[in-house]
Amino acid sequence: MKNRHSEYDVTNSVQVSDSQAVCSAVCDIFHSCYLHSDDSLIKRAFEDFDSLFDGHFKNYHSCDTLYHDKQHTLDMTLALARLIDGHERRNDSHHTFGSQNTILAIITALFHDSGYIRKLHDQKHHNGAEYTRIHVSRSANFLREYLNMIGLGQYAEVAANMVHYTGYEVAPDNIKLPNEKFHLLGYMIGSADLIAQMADRCYLEKCRDRLYPEFLLGGLTETIQEDGNRQIIFASAEDLLYKTPLFYEHEVENRLKNVFQNVYQYAETHFGGNNLYLNALNQNMEYIQQLIDQDKLDELKRLPPDNPGVKQFFGSGGHKAH
Repeated sequence: MKNRHSEYDVTNSVQVSDSQAVCSAVCDIFHSCYLHSDDSLIKRAFEDFDSLFDGHFKNYHSCDTLYHDKQHTLDMTLALARLIDGHERRNDSHHTFGSQNTILAIITALFHDSGYIRKLHDQKHHNGAEYTRIHVSRSANFLREYLNMIGLGQYAEVAANMVHYTGYEVAPDNIKLPNEKFHLLGYMIGSADLIAQMADRCYLEKCRDRLYPEFLLGGLTETIQEDGNRQIIFASAEDLLYKTPLFYEHEVENRLKNVFQNVYQYAETHFGGNNLYLNALNQNMEYIQQLIDQDKLDELKRLPPDNPGVKQFFGSGGHKAH
C-alpha cells in the first residue's frame, strides 16, 4: 500500500500505536458481530493493558522490550478481531463463537506478551527480553490472575492454555482446551500474532534493530549442544535478516496452514475478498529476498516509531543495533 504510515495497520486507517483507536475499532467489530452485547470488559481490558505496559499496574515495571511493544500487541489484537469477524460472518448461529468466547479471546490477545514485563521485585533481570524463552508461560500466569481479578475466573485456565498457541513452550498437540471452539480461537490468536507482525510496514527494520537485540538478551542467538559446543543460530542482526525468508517458508507457513488450519483466510471475508495481511506480509518477504539477492540490506532505512524500550536500551539518540 502506498504512503502507509508506520504507526498504522494494513488498511492505513487505524493507528495501532494508539490503544484508544484500536479499542474503538475492536469494539466496532465486536458490535457488528453481536449487536447488543456488552463491551465493558473489552474496554476495561484495554485500560488495564495500557496500565500494565505503561508501568502503572500494581507490582509491575513498564514494558521495556524493543520489539514486543504496545504497537505489536495492539496490531495483533485488531487482526484477531478481524479473523473472528470473518469466521462469524461465514457460519450460522450454531457454529459461531458468541460474544463471551470472543471477549475471552480478545483479552487473551491483549495480554499474550505480558510475560515480557518484569515484576518490581525482580532483581535478577534487567530487561524483559531476558524472559523470552519462558514469556508465554509467564503470560499464562498473568492471565490466570487477571481473569480472576475481573470476575472471569471460570475461564482462567482456558486463557492460560489458549495463549500457548502464540509460542513454542508447549507443543500444539499438548494444549488442552474444553472444546474445539477454543482451539479454533487459539489458532486465530496464534495466526493473528504472526500475520500482524510480519505485515508491519517496518517489520524488516524491526527484525534487524529490535528483535535481534531481544534474541541476544534472551539467549536465542545460540544453543549449547550436548557435547558442550556452541551452535550459532544468528551470527548477527544481518544474519537474522538473511534467514527470515526461510523462517517464513519453513516455519510460519507451516504454522499458518497446518498447525492453525488456515484460519488466517478469515481475513478475506472480513475485508470483502482481499487478505490485506497476507498481501503486506508477502510484499515484505519479496522485498527482503530481493535485497538479499542484490546484497543491498543497507537499503532498509525505515524508522519504526519509538517506544519506551528503544529509549531505555539505546538512549535518546539511537535506533540501531548492528
